[in-house]
Amino acid sequence: MLVHTFLGARGGNGRHRPAAAAGLVATGAALALAVTAAPALAAQRPAEPLPLERLFDNTAVSDDARPGAADFDGAGNSLSAQDLAAAGWTPGRALGFDGARLRLPRAAPGTPDNVRADGQRVRLAGRGDAVSFLVAGTGGTAGGGGTVRYRDGSRGAYTLTAPDWRTGPLATKAVALPHLNSPAGQRAEKTRLFVVTVPVARGREIDSVVLPRTGAAAALHVFAVAVRAEPRGWTGSWAAASSGYTAVGPWRDRTLRLVVHTSAGGPRARIRLANTFAGRPLAIGHASVALQASGATAAGRPVPLRFGGRPGATVPAGAEQFSDPVGFRVPAGANLLVSVHLPGTVDALPVHGLALQRSYLSADDSGDRTGERAGGSYGQSLTTWPLLTGVDVGGGPGSVVALGDSITDGANSTPDANRRWPDLLWRRLAAQHAVPRLGVLNEAISGNRVVTDRYPGDGVSTITSGVSAQHRLDRDVLAQTSARTVLVFEGVNDVRAGTSADEVVTGLRAVTARAHARGLRVVMATIAPCAGERYCPPSANTQREKVNAFIRSGAGRFDAVLDFDAVLRDPARPERILPAYDSGDHLHPNDAGMRAFADAIELRDLVG
Repeated sequence: MLVHTFLGARGGNGRHRPAAAAGLVATGAALALAVTAAPALAAQRPAEPLPLERLFDNTAVSDDARPGAADFDGAGNSLSAQDLAAAGWTPGRALGFDGARLRLPRAAPGTPDNVRADGQRVRLAGRGDAVSFLVAGTGGTAGGGGTVRYRDGSRGAYTLTAPDWRTGPLATKAVALPHLNSPAGQRAEKTRLFVVTVPVARGREIDSVVLPRTGAAAALHVFAVAVRAEPRGWTGSWAAASSGYTAVGPWRDRTLRLVVHTSAGGPRARIRLANTFAGRPLAIGHASVALQASGATAAGRPVPLRFGGRPGATVPAGAEQFSDPVGFRVPAGANLLVSVHLPGTVDALPVHGLALQRSYLSADDSGDRTGERAGGSYGQSLTTWPLLTGVDVGGGPGSVVALGDSITDGANSTPDANRRWPDLLWRRLAAQHAVPRLGVLNEAISGNRVVTDRYPGDGVSTITSGVSAQHRLDRDVLAQTSARTVLVFEGVNDVRAGTSADEVVTGLRAVTARAHARGLRVVMATIAPCAGERYCPPSANTQREKVNAFIRSGAGRFDAVLDFDAVLRDPARPERILPAYDSGDHLHPNDAGMRAFADAIELRDLVG
């Protein structure tokens, strides 16, 4: 039997990679994928595929008035229909997660709404780079191997892992609900559902998926499944990661006017709003896009945006919402004004905590100001980016994603000047013709770590350091529009916090394997020096050097290595930043250091 592993096939950049070890799995998602020739059929052929709803054999959701009408876990416990509705998760609703659209079961409370995975064959059609499942485990984390069947007769193996609905990590949940329904009534205990995405062979038409067979100890429940279509004809131009969920105001009937700096340009545009980490839906009244003249003033009349043909939208808890494409020419390397009207009362929002860019906000009860060209209504300023997580442009060659921490986020560089090293990398790309002028997406979060979560992933908090790079990888890298390459520059916060080099290396290996499984190139950067900074003891430097030795060794199977340590260090004291590049805190580079990073990148490493 001839088997070609997915990691040994051509990725999205058309470049061969060595095959990964069998059984590769990363936290909260399943990754191993093999494509086999058509003659290699299983000994037991599953029945003809059926729509998922026809296979439902379990009831997970009950009405609070009749909590005994559902038995999700075999012990009579269930999810609350009222809690789901309060989160905006109503029967039949389509939810956006990580670039996929998953439709909730149309089932009424107390009727079958999910299937316990046991080798069933599910009808599924489409082409894409991944399949997304809405799942949960009962009796513990549940998982197993399944099969993707393609219309050309080939097939691919995948591994699907569903965290437990009561104890699974909040950092990777799609939604968390405040109650558990039981035969004895309702009690205050968090329950969860998860979206897990697995890679598929790009360009092949899917016929069906065969669900895993799980053991007796834990059951894997599937509520919805969808192909994640590749965003052909789009390039990511700007992005920011949701780093926390913070209290605001409360704000009442206000309009945000957010300033963002593009990389790649194009003849049309769309935006992405994300209600990440939230527990309830968010109403969007209207939205618009314009070029910035100065401050909150637009260079021309703002262009209105629509959502599914409507002027506004409601974004359910945890979900994302793309605007419809609009014929608005986005210049490369320009400042845009993205205005969003929030018609209700808002007391907490997902944010990107360190924007280094002044944005604007109207006053309470000022109403919809998205169509105004003048900036006089925007009397307050912001230094965060709430809600907005992406701006895409039509056409273009795709994007490179920078996954990092505060150094990549631009901490201590000049505010409002776009001197973060990813901004400067884009300027280099724009000034040459040797390689495609990729968009550059900055998915850094200040304080972020590879291994551990700073923000727990649920609830209102003042912490805006995000969930770990591993826990946010699907959302912030793999689901980014037309991502071709990920440039990883993380780890200094881990070693400063006492995390061992071995743990960091394990995390970087997992990030690399999951990115490769989706066909992305991985460019890994060494950790820059931090000696002299108050939270960087000599023990942190020891662990940092061990991680860097691993990165340089080639054992990580990266597509390229950037030695950012060598770029920034002082030759006389290599554990420290060169004074000419030090912003003063001995951890973050100044503008000159940011320039040195961008100039050190071999542009051909971004495309292979």
